[in-house]
Amino acid sequence: MRLHPASTSHHPPALELAAGFAAIYFVWGSTFLAIRVAVEGMPPFLMAGTRFLSAGAFLYVWRRWGHGEKPEPRHWPGAALVGTLLFMGCNGAVTWSEQRVPSGLTALMLATIPLWMVLLDAMSRPRGSSPGVASPLNARVMTGVVLGIAGLAILLGPGKLLGSRELEPMGAVVLLGGSICWATGSLISRWIPQARPSALAAGMQMLTGGAVLLLASTATGELSRVTSAALGVRAILALLYLIVFGSVIGFTAYTWLLSVTSPARVSTYAFVNPVIAVLLGWVLAGEPLSARTLLASAVIVVAVAMIISFRPAPSPG
Repeated sequence: MRLHPASTSHHPPALELAAGFAAIYFVWGSTFLAIRVAVEGMPPFLMAGTRFLSAGAFLYVWRRWGHGEKPEPRHWPGAALVGTLLFMGCNGAVTWSEQRVPSGLTALMLATIPLWMVLLDAMSRPRGSSPGVASPLNARVMTGVVLGIAGLAILLGPGKLLGSRELEPMGAVVLLGGSICWATGSLISRWIPQARPSALAAGMQMLTGGAVLLLASTATGELSRVTSAALGVRAILALLYLIVFGSVIGFTAYTWLLSVTSPARVSTYAFVNPVIAVLLGWVLAGEPLSARTLLASAVIVVAVAMIISFRPAPSPG
């Protein structure tokens, strides 16, 4: 059986593509700080579930009743599957694992997402059925992926990778599974029938994924640990930022990009986000910007340029 994107790819204007990549590069890069502030006042599953359920409800109501766009019943199972893989499978894995795994190693494990997306995309294509169409395993793309992972390893350094505690293997395994879940969910979203436009599909995925996260929060007893004293203004403002910018804007852009360009290009956000987070720390928090950071950033920029600029050869005829 041949898998292929359910939507018809087109070539959007360069300005629209630039805006989409800016959202997943810079907006998602800024969410690292917002998440850290938000979980100071809310348990992780509850925070993530509230974030995605709220953003999903806003997008769904906006597109469904504001614009009269109605999804078909066949769109919901796929949205639920993708939402569960992306938000519970990946975000849930991150929130659980960061209690056991150093944050630097967490970032590095998530940087394998582009590798999984390229490999899984290649595995989904039939052998020899599309002559003249370049394989996702093109040497240039794979070199860019490896360079991106290496650049992130340089950025983090041995201290942040290993941390001061003993590495728990189960946490690393769960993180690896979360990375594969995100890559799988992203690719599945290209193959299944989805509601249109992308904002409506994104809203459906966040609604279902947020609901699963809240179920996990309830099952783990997080609700009993919420207090009004802990839920301060800082945490609420951070949660609102995550809902509006990280989810409504960022995830809608991500869903749209998956429908108009290659998974390898879209997945480069996993390399860029940590660099943006470091630069924001330098600009906003006065954190030092070392020579190692500059070297790592240069390597990552080269890696992203190699992947983004790759153009498959057109089919003959």
